[in-house]
Amino acid sequence: MTKQRYFSLILILGALTALGPFSIDMYLPGFPAIARNLHTTAAQVALSLSSFFIGISAGQLLYGPLLDRFGRKKPLYFGLALYVAASIGCLAVHRIETLIALRFVQAIGSCAASVAAVAMVRDLFPVKESAKVFALLMLVLGVSPLLAPTLGGYVTEDFGWRAVFVVLAALGALLLLATALWLPNSYTPDTTLSLRPRPILTNFWAVLREPQFTTYALTGAISFSGLFAYVAGSPLVFMDIYHVGGKVYGWIFAFLSTGLIGSSQLNSLLLRRYQSEQIVPVALGCQLLTTGVLLALTSAGVLGLGGTIALLFLFLCCLGFTSPNTSALSLAPFTRNAGSASALMGAIQMGAGALASVGVSMFDARTAVPMAALMAGPSLLALLVLLVGRQWVAHPVAATAGTSGALH
Repeated sequence: MTKQRYFSLILILGALTALGPFSIDMYLPGFPAIARNLHTTAAQVALSLSSFFIGISAGQLLYGPLLDRFGRKKPLYFGLALYVAASIGCLAVHRIETLIALRFVQAIGSCAASVAAVAMVRDLFPVKESAKVFALLMLVLGVSPLLAPTLGGYVTEDFGWRAVFVVLAALGALLLLATALWLPNSYTPDTTLSLRPRPILTNFWAVLREPQFTTYALTGAISFSGLFAYVAGSPLVFMDIYHVGGKVYGWIFAFLSTGLIGSSQLNSLLLRRYQSEQIVPVALGCQLLTTGVLLALTSAGVLGLGGTIALLFLFLCCLGFTSPNTSALSLAPFTRNAGSASALMGAIQMGAGALASVGVSMFDARTAVPMAALMAGPSLLALLVLLVGRQWVAHPVAATAGTSGALH
């Protein structure tokens, strides 16, 4: 594979992976405007974020078998077309309930992109390269939290919150075109795979019975759910509690995201000397310490805007180490049913994220304590799951080439 081809694949797969997060981040600065325009509260608007997470979680279970049965591109075409249609529908809403419903449909469409992208990493690259490729995807994915909220803040304040969905519809259309023109058919459809519910559930059960998948998928999902609590709670914390404007909020969000991007790239360097299974527990320990301090200082009422930003930055740095490594370790044991495995991994992650975001929405608090608690709690639980689960992984399949003979 030439360097130019390698770069173009990473760029397109990264953009597909970023579609869902971009759809989340870009409309966050518009929460107050949406609440005013639809005559509701910011907590109710946050439910449209929760419905998006639920849609992605459910949709990934749908697309997993479809990607294995029909190949990667046909389900991807359908999902991107559905995403564009739902984005256009969001332009005309006049009730918060309609926005919540359409965001769910939009998520169903966008998750085809993320599931297909993850599965195609397993199709197109060797297992020993997967953790590095995931780290590169996170670099492209990092454009979303850098660009989306900042762009969303300017679009919302200059053109209104509905214009955000014009941009999202155009982005979906561009990705549909890029998929058709430049993505290869990376997988031969498995025509023997049944789409009846029982065989599908049996296939998912076979994935869950793999101890390495269960351990690292649950660890990664629980750990990552703290990010969803941060995303759902940050508009309230920064714009309502610390009284920053939409544009300033976008810049703060973008700055914080550099922690996630930078650490994910540093992770690529560490993989030259260490294996993924060595990095994950250290990163989780640091994540627990950071979120514990955040919760303690927030509860004591002694943490200001600067301290909040600093601790959130450290938290996102930790996620940049845990996420690509747990993803790679979760998928490493699979070849034939990598699509179903990636779908199930994503569904677990988004399901945990939906619970965290709903939890934040339930508390119309005037402090950052609910957000901090829903970041610290999952950090502790993820570390416990990892420590217990690793005892059941008898013959781990390595996700990096750090040691000769590491692959089984």
